[in-house]
Amino acid sequence: MHRTLTGALALLLLAGCSPALNWRTVPLPEAGLTITLPCKPDQATRTVELAGAPVALAMVGCDADGATFAVSHAALSDPAQVGTALTHWRAAVLARLGPQAATSAADTPYTPRGALPLPQSLRTVAQGQRADGSAVTAQAVWFARAAGPEVRLFHAVVYSQKPRPEVAEQFFAGLALP
Repeated sequence: MHRTLTGALALLLLAGCSPALNWRTVPLPEAGLTITLPCKPDQATRTVELAGAPVALAMVGCDADGATFAVSHAALSDPAQVGTALTHWRAAVLARLGPQAATSAADTPYTPRGALPLPQSLRTVAQGQRADGSAVTAQAVWFARAAGPEVRLFHAVVYSQKPRPEVAEQFFAGLALP
């Protein structure tokens, strides 16, 4: 009986020690980016319009510990449109969160090493609503990088019920351009 109780207690302790966020490195070779996610990612691609042109938008993301983590990227063939495209992308994300998101949005400059130094490269925190009406905080970044004759645009975001700056900081710190 004592052995069984000790074994059960050990299993409970091990389960309590397993992290809710199991960070792992995920290379995105087609994007020239390595990311760190706290869960096994799903991937998808769809065509969207950015700066008036259709682009293939690739997305990688997952849900863990009550938050959604996602990274999206797209190649823009007209480098002159990079600022417009980043601004459009940010506005589209905020619009999906409802009208209060744009008014609550707080921006700071965000230019990771290897990214283009653009005024539209931002880190944004905004309060909004999910499609079901529940509250959501978006902690997001937008940036770009020259990639031959094209420019690759990036967006990473953490969606959670309440702001989680320490989790967002770890997520954004794991975005690495070679």
